[in-house]
Amino acid sequence: MSETYKINMRLVSRNNGSALLLVVFVAALLSAVVMGMLQVTTEDLQAMSNQVFAAEAQEIADAGMHDMLYRVRKNWQWQGYTVTENFSGGSYTVTATGTMPNLFLESTGTSAQGFVCKVRADLVVDQSSYPYPIRIENFRVN
Repeated sequence: MSETYKINMRLVSRNNGSALLLVVFVAALLSAVVMGMLQVTTEDLQAMSNQVFAAEAQEIADAGMHDMLYRVRKNWQWQGYTVTENFSGGSYTVTATGTMPNLFLESTGTSAQGFVCKVRADLVVDQSSYPYPIRIENFRVN
């Protein structure tokens, strides 16, 4: 009976070592999976932030376009002018070119984070009545 006991003790000590090795391997595997998931989540958050900042730049450029459309409706002689204004933490620059009745506007919006968006519009301005009606012939973003 003592020999059996010795054999069992040897087997138990061998099983304890392999169990420890298995636990270490599983812990390393789980750590790698968690690190990979954190990396993917971080990249998704960065992509979402970039999309939000790009949309903000587009909205700033749209605000500049609306500002210049307002100015043209009040005074059609705005061709050849450039307007730069601060807006919502960023800024926009709008340039009006062309000869009446055809006017071309280009608005560049820059967000506070440095993202840039350009909006272009080709207009036809009716100078027969005040405020001057405007027809947008073509509108482009970037």
